[in-house]
Amino acid sequence: MYKVKTFNAISEKGLSRFDADKYVVSPEQDSPDAYILRSHKLHDEVIPGSVLAIARAGAGVNNVPVDRCSEQGIVVFNAPGANANAVKELVITGMLMACRDISGGVAFCRGLTDMTDDAEMAKLLEISKKNFAGSELQGKTLGVIGLGAIGAMVANVALELGMNVVGYDPAISVEAAWRLSSLVEKMDSLEALMGRADFITLHVPAIAATHHLINEQRLSLCKEGTVLLNFARESIVDNAAVLKALDAGKLRKYVTDFPTAELVARDDVVPMPHLGASTAEAEENCALMAVDQLKDYLENGNIKNSVNYPTAHMPRMGQSRITFSNQNVPKVLGNVLSILADGNINVADMLNRSRGDLAYNIIDVETEVSEDLQAKISTVEGVVKVRVI
Repeated sequence: MYKVKTFNAISEKGLSRFDADKYVVSPEQDSPDAYILRSHKLHDEVIPGSVLAIARAGAGVNNVPVDRCSEQGIVVFNAPGANANAVKELVITGMLMACRDISGGVAFCRGLTDMTDDAEMAKLLEISKKNFAGSELQGKTLGVIGLGAIGAMVANVALELGMNVVGYDPAISVEAAWRLSSLVEKMDSLEALMGRADFITLHVPAIAATHHLINEQRLSLCKEGTVLLNFARESIVDNAAVLKALDAGKLRKYVTDFPTAELVARDDVVPMPHLGASTAEAEENCALMAVDQLKDYLENGNIKNSVNYPTAHMPRMGQSRITFSNQNVPKVLGNVLSILADGNINVADMLNRSRGDLAYNIIDVETEVSEDLQAKISTVEGVVKVRVI
């Protein structure tokens, strides 16, 4: 039986994918084989040596100590794209709220509760509606920074709304490029995008390279009255620089899913309480993806959508499967194969993949693998963790 420890409220639709005859799943687990979580922070916690994998039911993994997990041989999964539609819809909502005073109009109507004459109210509404007038999205230019699952969806739907779209992503994957409309104009630099767009939306991960990606220097390149939207991560934007740009008129509105005390009091800021992925559908999709990836790794050793290990998938052959992670240095795989040969173990199929400083191997063999043989493999210099499935 595999033991899975849950943190936060994980969608039951996802958790139901764990087969009851193979898994014990609950928040109270001693020596768990895996974690599944959403926003729970692990940085200050000791992760037991029994943990083989951590699955985050969401895209970002800034609440998981990924480097420490890599050192312990723990595969960290996320669920990229599972909440993309939810975020895409909220980005479009944010753009509409920035160019039309929808919330102001609603608040005005809510304040008319003392009026009882519908005809009188209709006259007042007709006179007052000019106070909430705005502009349309059609014909405006949207700049999309980061063209992954969410960015590509935002770009494509903006085109359907009649907007011009420019995009920047120096690390765009082939898969993401296939999803992106050919009508999106690719920009050579972030600076070039900043000067072209009427609306700028951010869809990049929170990593060291993106900390304060949007800063005073780059905001100075914006056209007067630009709208900035941040549904990615708080750290990507320098709030002090945004406030300066708002005061100077470079930014007309800042729409953010990460409000702070200095932002919420301003009329030119549209703050939202981290609603990006807060839909029932997104939570279900993230949980389903996280659970399926976790199961395939625990049961078969296959890896998909890991943030620290390479993608590795191989159909099962033979009687036993050996998987091991190692430092990406020469001779490790050769030394392991020598141990198998010395033990008269015939290899039916194998796969070796690497990612940065880490490598991962799947070896299917035609016989059972003894504990002594597994122990020998674990002593090979450079090997981090060995499993026999």
